[in-house]
Amino acid sequence: MEEKIDDILKRNQLSVTNGRRKILEFFLHHEGALSHSDIEKRAGGKFDRVTVYRTLQAFLEKGLIHSIPTADNAVRYALCRDNCSAGQHRDDHVHFVCQVCGNITCLDDTTIPDIRLPEGFASREVEIVVSGVCKICGASGR
Repeated sequence: MEEKIDDILKRNQLSVTNGRRKILEFFLHHEGALSHSDIEKRAGGKFDRVTVYRTLQAFLEKGLIHSIPTADNAVRYALCRDNCSAGQHRDDHVHFVCQVCGNITCLDDTTIPDIRLPEGFASREVEIVVSGVCKICGASGR
């Protein structure tokens, strides 16, 4: 796994550091999105707040992750698919937010509808968020 992580970082012209390795590993082993505080908790105090912030910013800029705004004005992050690159996010897809547990899941197989913009408008990013109850919370009757 360490070789795969190093390869991803090098391919995206990012220096390989312990912090970047560990944070990328968190994303690779987690289904759904992570917040800044989720990453800090998983790291168990190994990285300070600024290191986590700078790493997330570098990953965003290189197209490794994308941000997902939430209703409470927080931001979560999830891995991009392979077709994103520095400054070119091509990862437009629908996100599902569970109203019970708060988990966010990328719905990669859900088609985004064609959005017709008025003349002179140009889309840079499309964010569609569906909220409801996830399969885990629905099955447990929460």
